[in-house]
Amino acid sequence: MSEAVFAHRVQFAFTVMFHYLFPILTMGLSFFIALLSTVHFVTGDKRYLAAARFWAKIFAINFAIGVVTGIPLEFEFGTNWSRFSSFGGGVFGQTLPMEGVYAFFLESGFLGLFIFGEERVPRVVHWLSSVGVAAGSLLSGYFIVAVDAWMQHPVGYELDPGGDVHLKSFWAVLLNPYAGWQYAHTINGALLAGAFVIGGVGAFYALSHRHRDFAELSLKMAVIAGLILSLTQAFPTGDLNSRNVVRYQPTKLATMEGLFRTEKGAPLAIIGMPDTENERLIDPIYVPRFLSFLAYGHFSATVEGLSIYPRELWPPVELTYYAYHIMVGLGTIFIAIMLAGVFLLWRRQLFENHWYLWILMLALPFPYIANEAGWVVAEVGRQPWLVYGLLKTANGTSTNVAAGETVFTTLGFAGIYAMLAILFLFLVGRVIHQGPEVENLSAVDPGR
Repeated sequence: MSEAVFAHRVQFAFTVMFHYLFPILTMGLSFFIALLSTVHFVTGDKRYLAAARFWAKIFAINFAIGVVTGIPLEFEFGTNWSRFSSFGGGVFGQTLPMEGVYAFFLESGFLGLFIFGEERVPRVVHWLSSVGVAAGSLLSGYFIVAVDAWMQHPVGYELDPGGDVHLKSFWAVLLNPYAGWQYAHTINGALLAGAFVIGGVGAFYALSHRHRDFAELSLKMAVIAGLILSLTQAFPTGDLNSRNVVRYQPTKLATMEGLFRTEKGAPLAIIGMPDTENERLIDPIYVPRFLSFLAYGHFSATVEGLSIYPRELWPPVELTYYAYHIMVGLGTIFIAIMLAGVFLLWRRQLFENHWYLWILMLALPFPYIANEAGWVVAEVGRQPWLVYGLLKTANGTSTNVAAGETVFTTLGFAGIYAMLAILFLFLVGRVIHQGPEVENLSAVDPGR
């Protein structure tokens, strides 16, 4: 790999991973804002409206920073990845504008209406604006995932004599069989992160003896939703998304599991350290035959190992393997945390159990790590392909951008993003310090 290609990859990885920290919460919180607003609309209980407004403030800050950090990605397609843009622009040039024109404007327009329109529009319109925020956020996520799914499993295209891709069926791209469960797994992960953020802030208020009603509402919603979402993150969304990997990207499956040799009744590696030189796992702990069952549904199935493929087609083994196991390990921990929370809620001990509240509050960053690790698996595990089976990553970069230029702009992005991160933490910290506006609200809307 040339220095320029490596620099381009590092820059895009850095900018996209930093940017994705914000869509995680955007997609995760939007559903809960709509849920709280719906409960208020049905019951008239203004505590739910106050909670929805509180999270909408954090959503708005997160949304704004996410937009700013996402802008460089659009330019990088042209500056650093011009051959990729030329190759596949006929396909993702359809879905990416739809994400901006429809989903982004829908999301931002309804967000403004929800935050500033409470006293200016009818109640039903204000409630529908919260639903519009959630719909725009989730729709935006689908268009992005559809683009990535096409890179993972290209469909609905034809190649011209010059080797460029032309769109043959827009609906085939939008309804790509790879996209459905990838999207479900992605959105489920974002919702789970949202539940942890809500629970973490609720735990902070409970531990500091502030806003008790809001804290109890947040904790109750977080642990119930969190348990459901942590389970569905594993099955069906995680399991069936992995089935797509089994079917369409067998090298990625072998890399994720550290499987170097083709085996009938392949074991599942719970832990181990991949040694690519000797093609083995060091100090592994196995569950016998379980990988065959997870991949193909029966314990005697044959699973292909990396050794049957040329080494130049192997993804970066160590990075993919460790990222996958970080994601799965954290997912297991999330199930345990939320299961303990629901148990304490059932025992009516959730709000006074300080050790659990500390765990929930300190666990807040880990769903972000799990979400990022999942995307590392998806994108690094696809290598050396930029578009799987069609275009290699080394052939998608711009030939006239030197490595030094990319390093220079990456350092510039790092400085700007550091300032944006500080600004984000300051603004969100101020909202949390101020707390929800519940003191001056009656419990039930008198207009009902």
